[in-house]
Amino acid sequence: MAKSLLVVESPAKAKTLKRYLGDGFEVAASVGHVKDLPKTGLGVDIENSFQPEYVTISGKGKVLSAIKKLARAADIVYLAPDPDREGEAIAWHLAEEIGYFDGKAPKTYRVMINEITQRGVTEALAKPTTINKGRYESQQTRRILDRLVGYQISPILWDKVRRGLSAGRVQSVAVRLVVDRERDVRAFEPQEYWNIKARLGTSTPPVFWTSLHQISRKEARVVNEAQAKAVVEAVKGGAWVVRDVVTKERARQPAPPFTTSKLQQEAARKLRFSSKLTMSVAQRLYEGIDIGEEGAVGLITYMRTDSTRLSNDAVGDCRDYISATYGPAYLPANPAKYKSKKGAQDAHEAIRPTHVQHTPEALRPFLSSEQYRLYKLIWQRFVACQMASAIFDQTRIDVANGSHLFRAVGAVQRFAGFLLVYEEGRDDQAEEEDAPLPPVQKGDKLELLELSSTQHFTTPPPRFTEATLVKELEERGIGRPSTYASIISVIQEKGYVEKRSGRFHPTELGSVVTELLVENFPQILDVEFTANMESQLDRVEGGTVNWVELLSEFYGPFARTLQDAQKNMRNLKAEATPTEVICDKCGAVMNIRWGRNGSFLACSRYPECKRSMEFQRTDEGVVVPIENQVETRGTCPDCGHPMLVKAGRFGRFVACSNYPSCRHTEPLSSGAPCPREGCDGELLEKRSKRGKVFFGCNRYPDCDYATWNRPLEQDCPACGQARLEESVKREGVRWLCPVCGHSQTPDGEAEGSADAAG
Repeated sequence: MAKSLLVVESPAKAKTLKRYLGDGFEVAASVGHVKDLPKTGLGVDIENSFQPEYVTISGKGKVLSAIKKLARAADIVYLAPDPDREGEAIAWHLAEEIGYFDGKAPKTYRVMINEITQRGVTEALAKPTTINKGRYESQQTRRILDRLVGYQISPILWDKVRRGLSAGRVQSVAVRLVVDRERDVRAFEPQEYWNIKARLGTSTPPVFWTSLHQISRKEARVVNEAQAKAVVEAVKGGAWVVRDVVTKERARQPAPPFTTSKLQQEAARKLRFSSKLTMSVAQRLYEGIDIGEEGAVGLITYMRTDSTRLSNDAVGDCRDYISATYGPAYLPANPAKYKSKKGAQDAHEAIRPTHVQHTPEALRPFLSSEQYRLYKLIWQRFVACQMASAIFDQTRIDVANGSHLFRAVGAVQRFAGFLLVYEEGRDDQAEEEDAPLPPVQKGDKLELLELSSTQHFTTPPPRFTEATLVKELEERGIGRPSTYASIISVIQEKGYVEKRSGRFHPTELGSVVTELLVENFPQILDVEFTANMESQLDRVEGGTVNWVELLSEFYGPFARTLQDAQKNMRNLKAEATPTEVICDKCGAVMNIRWGRNGSFLACSRYPECKRSMEFQRTDEGVVVPIENQVETRGTCPDCGHPMLVKAGRFGRFVACSNYPSCRHTEPLSSGAPCPREGCDGELLEKRSKRGKVFFGCNRYPDCDYATWNRPLEQDCPACGQARLEESVKREGVRWLCPVCGHSQTPDGEAEGSADAAG
């Protein structure tokens, strides 16, 4: 009997596949890449057509030896790393190691397993292919490009800014998006506008609100209080007459099944998952979960894809499920088909459950909370995409008052359709559609019940969330589905951006490095150039662009830019910008200098005077030492002077401003009462032995309540018995009640509502 070897990336996937393959197969795992460019040195021979110098990754020698031994004993070898470019590179390197290209290996095939089920594995093995040279060369070209950029720009940053910094062909462009958005936010000048609303009614209820829409048949633009008062005066005594009533049927179509970027966006919106967490959980669902009697089963299809294509079998199973579960009314006459975006790699399907009969509730006992919530999202989206459209009756009422036209728009859901199962989240905070409107007729006279005018100001463009940054990367053509999560993780790990309340802000380091790179490497930091390079890499895979020629065209201008940057890039280490701040030690001018932790104030007489301090800039750009910006907390009970918040080796505390004459100190109170029943204490800010801030009751040791979560000023809306506490974890920020367990997002969305059906 012929013996076959199947090699995959993950041990978890290998375990699942072994169940389907039987005794005729050995299954081995490469545990990711086995060869890569060296960690030290460039590893690319620029003079010899950019030939890469691959070495065995540390710790993978034993793995390779084991695979080669199994290959020698096999009659057929199937290379089945993940079905993408990275997987193709792993397959190529494995093929090299077992002697495939030298004719020394047994029959060797490449198989693409899109879903780890009996059907998926059987179909993949029945249709083996050869290793795709174009796909491998595309991955290799990307790897070389990233090495050329990162390994040659980063040392310049070490020399000019500080050691340890890194630049990346894609990551630096992603940071630039965040930096540019921050500049837009800060440069934004709000514009005043006023909303004029009228609450109208007929002789019988109900009443409804209308908004000013036109003045003298032109779009209403009320930009100051005087104009608002003029409108109010003009209409409050006038007659209100229904000019027009328009009712239309509107069909709302379901969203297509998930691609990688759309899954990351929706998981960020609804589950508060980071892209990294989403992909980690999805990987586990793809590789296989033990679900009881069935054993380990791959629950979703491959999770790195930009295709919305679905197999005919999957669509057929889904339609049968919809008809049986929700009824024929919820099943459209023909299967829904979705068009993938231009340039999408259509090698595998959209992300979907492998078996629609595996409902989220049926699998819940076998899944972790994170796995269950993500699987539920994928399952709901897939089922909904094959359901009938939701139907609404949309009504518009126009009400005239002299030359002023007020309008009300409302909608009534007549048929839920796919909304019975799932509704797509959205990034904006747009209001929901208005409530149903009363049955008025053209010519009806209405009574004015209330007239309001409210001042508003336009808002700046919103800072990126995890969802909107992924969306921006995708729309700009920066990176690929397999790289979005790593891009967002890296720019945070490197300290270039930070997330505050769920939105990305550039750090001072990120802004400074971006400014330097834009000045000295404008092409590398150009969004359009980066997107075009992604298209070129796609052409390498398709065989229409030679990878060596692509690298040659890139490297010539890049090498010249490198030489210029080494000479001309600003040296922040050597710069000293004078300020109007005077050194309190020697009276000399303080300069802004750059150090390991960013910019700071240093005495211009250094090294004779070593005085330094942190600073901040006011809205007008004035440099102010942070030591001069004090936070007060009441008055000293001993001498009556203000109490100041200070920082010491064990954390923040409150001390008398009359020090050293008065040495009174107190712990720093959070202002929140202790939530433990029967305790009348309050929570103090403290610091653990490892330096982490926590909050503990001031009645300790009589009360040992303590929490890592920061107390807020908002009472729990569910029980009202305690203050909410802010929990910050990798999946996002949540506000929790320590008494009743209520959980919500900072914008008030309660736990469970985000991922509920419909």
